[in-house]
Amino acid sequence: MSALARYFKFSGRNVAGYDRTQSSLTDSLQEEGIDVHYEDNIRKIPTKWNPSETIAVYTPALPDDHAELNWFKNQPIGLFKRAKVLGMIANEKSGIAVAGTHGKTTTSTMVANMLNKTAQGCGAFLGGISKNFGSNLLLPKDDSPWIVAEADEFDRSFLHLQPQLALVTSVDADHLDIYGEKARIVESFEKFISQIRSGGKLVVKKGVELDLSKTAATIYTYSLKDDSDFSTLNLRLDEASGYYRFDLKIPGGIIAACEMNYPGLVNVENTVGAAALAWLAGATAGEIKAGIADYLGVARRFDIQYKTAHKIYIDDYAHHPEELKAFINSVKELFPGKKLTGIFQPHLYSRTRDFASEFAASLDLLDKAILIPLYPAREEPIAGVSSTTIFEKMKIEDKVLLPKDECLKRLANDENEILLTMGAGDIDRMLGPIVNILKQKYGD
Repeated sequence: MSALARYFKFSGRNVAGYDRTQSSLTDSLQEEGIDVHYEDNIRKIPTKWNPSETIAVYTPALPDDHAELNWFKNQPIGLFKRAKVLGMIANEKSGIAVAGTHGKTTTSTMVANMLNKTAQGCGAFLGGISKNFGSNLLLPKDDSPWIVAEADEFDRSFLHLQPQLALVTSVDADHLDIYGEKARIVESFEKFISQIRSGGKLVVKKGVELDLSKTAATIYTYSLKDDSDFSTLNLRLDEASGYYRFDLKIPGGIIAACEMNYPGLVNVENTVGAAALAWLAGATAGEIKAGIADYLGVARRFDIQYKTAHKIYIDDYAHHPEELKAFINSVKELFPGKKLTGIFQPHLYSRTRDFASEFAASLDLLDKAILIPLYPAREEPIAGVSSTTIFEKMKIEDKVLLPKDECLKRLANDENEILLTMGAGDIDRMLGPIVNILKQKYGD
């Protein structure tokens, strides 16, 4: 939503909007001249606008009883879902769509960074704040044919896209409040790949279970190390820097001596997928290598917040059991023998209910776990569902349930070698206070 707001603002339109919670992102939008309010009140809606020249854009994350949304439904203006508007913009160019239940934001941001090294460049609508661009929006050059878009499966949003190039990172059970069962998710992804344009190309992570006969696109596979069209060779971890070095296998050749100056084995796999899309879009080996080497990451994705010789704090947006497992295991590989303390905020009552056992198993990979209260987002409470639902299924002994303020007090008194925060809710509001605590204890 914020990337669309920025796009229209930069295009010369007047933009205003509502969000449930003030954050650093909404603060940035306001600094850019976008009017944002935080109370669901129709009196907060700007009144000086021409209905024939105005559209309203909404996210399906809004509840059905949202007062402002229902007010707009009765106005003589265009009212569109976010995904519809993104499709209207992206489909005007040659779209590059990155889909999957995990890894979309990182992979799409990597693609944009690689293509930004080319003469034609690209535009991009991203699901997080790119540290290379300082934004979740990259405006395209006038002659650039490419728009990179994160293709979100929630509410079947990605079915508004008709890309020239597409990638699928994963298809796991998620958003069961929308889909009901995994089979319906798979059907939606198969519908998505069927919408790739004539002459288009599809890149799929090896092992993802989809009926690829649903698409007429040319199909490529990628993986971390397996026998795929795109994969790493000679993958090694530089222990001094903590970063990975590898050769990149591509169809008919090798891009040698790639250096990824960003941590996490899971991000090497994302890099392979991103490089596949960039290569298919015409990027040269040199441009791909440059895009890998200077990639700075995305806010809240394997985001190192604090680091000294003996202490480190990493924040991540992981909010699904598979994402937690991949993140925690990547940290373990990067810092073998170190003790991991994780703070996790469950996101959504329905996801917590549907995957409580899987969440517990992933969190059991930690040495110490702190669970804070669940973040409901768009949902009303479900009886008997809370952070306790996960907590009671966990098997590790060193675990505790705490309110946020008590969690911060505990951190001030505890000793933690490696600290992780994980979740998609408002846990990001704890980042600044946690960093301040660590600086006070251990210095800058």
